[in-house]
Amino acid sequence: MTSQIRADREAAAALFAEYLAANPFPDAAETAAELTAVDYFGDSPAMANEFIALVLDGTKTATASLVADYEREGEPLPAVGDHWVACDGSGHPRAVIRTIEIRIGPIDSVDDAFAWDEGEDDRTRDSWLAGHRRFWQRTAGETFTDDSDVLFERFRVVWTTRQTT
Repeated sequence: MTSQIRADREAAAALFAEYLAANPFPDAAETAAELTAVDYFGDSPAMANEFIALVLDGTKTATASLVADYEREGEPLPAVGDHWVACDGSGHPRAVIRTIEIRIGPIDSVDDAFAWDEGEDDRTRDSWLAGHRRFWQRTAGETFTDDSDVLFERFRVVWTTRQTT
């Protein structure tokens, strides 16, 4: 499936540079921070806009993706401490995000707390399962099963386009 969103990587790099310049980091790990990805939530401009709004208002602090998607794209899996830029449905960077927790497991290993933290629908585990099964059946087709490895990621927003230096 071809993406409908073209992320503005140059603007994302500039947002990340702004974040780094404005934050004196106390340890060597932070000063070596790198931008590991420029991405968006979902697979359409409308979904990306909806989800970035949830991120920016603090409702959405977690996301889930299929490990197979990373493998297919030849991309490394996110790791704790990674920084990435989340874009809106127009591809404009809106937030620098830092990964704070990663777990891999089958879809039904999601718990109530993660479903709540993902911030979608009514925030229950049941609606999370139903929505994500629909999404991955639509986007991954027959390659998605309940046994597929899901990457459960928690994050925090560390910089937004609303911040000033």
